Amino acid sequence: MEQKKQTRKGKAKWYVLGVLILLCILYFAVPSVNAYVNEIAAVLGSANVDTVIEFIRSYGPYAMVFSFALMMFQSMIAPLPAFLITFANAAIFGWWQGAILSWTSSMAGAVLCFYIARALGRDTVEKYAGKGVLASVEGYFKKYGSKTILICRLLPFVSFDAVSYFAGLTPIKFWPFFLATGIGQLPATVIYSYVGGMLTGGVQYFVTALLCIFSLGILAMIIKRIYAERQEKKAQAATTEEQNG
Repeated sequence: MEQKKQTRKGKAKWYVLGVLILLCILYFAVPSVNAYVNEIAAVLGSANVDTVIEFIRSYGPYAMVFSFALMMFQSMIAPLPAFLITFANAAIFGWWQGAILSWTSSMAGAVLCFYIARALGRDTVEKYAGKGVLASVEGYFKKYGSKTILICRLLPFVSFDAVSYFAGLTPIKFWPFFLATGIGQLPATVIYSYVGGMLTGGVQYFVTALLCIFSLGILAMIIKRIYAERQEKKAQAATTEEQNG
């Protein structure tokens, strides 16, 4: 039984690696794909809700499907700000329909990150998602244990995608992860959607700027953690050389 489980896990790892490699080849080898992905990243990176709204609306009857895919893309390419898509969904589809769309698509993104991490393992995920991304939430898992997923989903300054990736590296089963993510993510999604659907003009830009600060804060924490780890490794290497010398 255990051998079959390991075989399935090994196959899943190669499938996921194959898909990721294929996507990388398409990105670097096909100019149109490269330009399109860069355009999406630029739109989300602009931190401008109106730009995101226009981009999603440009897909006409397929706008909802595109928004769903966009949220999943954002989940894999952390730390692009997901709340911009949530705001845009509320403005385009109405706050409650936008909330449903944002919640379901963010859940799909969380599941995707979870299974990528579970299939590839920590070493590969660190290379793909970034070591700092995982390190930024590792302390929460050590501190809160089984309650980490729910607690982190309720904290707006904790990277949603980093939690999903790290959860996939832990022994937690899928359904507890899925339920905790769904429950923890729901309040923020409803609030962002309701507020986002009402905001206009200067207030919209103020709230967007505030949330961007949260996103930048997450990024700063990740960079700080990476820098601290590198300095620690250098210090350990220097100490080892002194002892050997």
